[in-house]
Amino acid sequence: MPPFREHIRYKSRKEIEKLREAGRLAANALRVAARAAKPGVSLLDVDKVAERYIRAQGGTPNFKGYHGFPGTLCLSVNDRVVHGIPDRYVLQEGDVLAIDCGAKLDGFHGDTCLTVGVGRISEEAKRLLQTTQLAMFLGIEFCRPGHRLGDMASAVQRFAEERGYSVVREYIGHGIGRELHEDPQVVFADQKPGTGFRMEPGMVITIEPILNMGTQRCLVEPDGWTVRTADGQWSAQFEHTVAVTKDGPDILSRPDPEFELEDGL
Repeated sequence: MPPFREHIRYKSRKEIEKLREAGRLAANALRVAARAAKPGVSLLDVDKVAERYIRAQGGTPNFKGYHGFPGTLCLSVNDRVVHGIPDRYVLQEGDVLAIDCGAKLDGFHGDTCLTVGVGRISEEAKRLLQTTQLAMFLGIEFCRPGHRLGDMASAVQRFAEERGYSVVREYIGHGIGRELHEDPQVVFADQKPGTGFRMEPGMVITIEPILNMGTQRCLVEPDGWTVRTADGQWSAQFEHTVAVTKDGPDILSRPDPEFELEDGL
């Protein structure tokens, strides 16, 4: 019996379809926000675009008010790692922006993230984003019955470190359903193959590795939310909500085709 089984809320097919609808809403709103993230636009404006879209579709922003968080989106620029509060910062050409979006629809939660370049970005920044996205998809490939958490985490860590990046330890993936954060905790480093919980059909979890250009160490800003890299180097995150099925991983946070970005994200 895998650890924490008694706490994992396994989902029925009907519940997975509800989670897919919530995930689709969050994914569409995420890409609406990404399209708005241009040089000269403030983070507050990007946040407002996403909130308007979510509410217009009959959903609610599930981050807003969560433990007092003030925004619809977590917007983390450059060396910000996670939980960046939308503020008056005006995006600059060459920035990278991690956009984390959540939406609640019909009692179920969606959660998804991507990192985009603002205008033209450096080759170094492009490589960070590409590697982080690939690390996420590598993790998703392990969401198959029989694999263990350690199999996935060790593969993601090895992939990132071989390419010169570090994996953030403190901020991890999680189960999701009627609650935004459920068991199990999903880590992406410091695990041995063959250890940790076993992937089983009915699990719905988020795969969201965060990669830093420099140290894995992070610092929390005085606002109590915004997390930055300890050395000031840049960070990126990608996230999908994934159901484990007998046939393999089922990504629940895909956008509708008309909301896909030019690069296919």
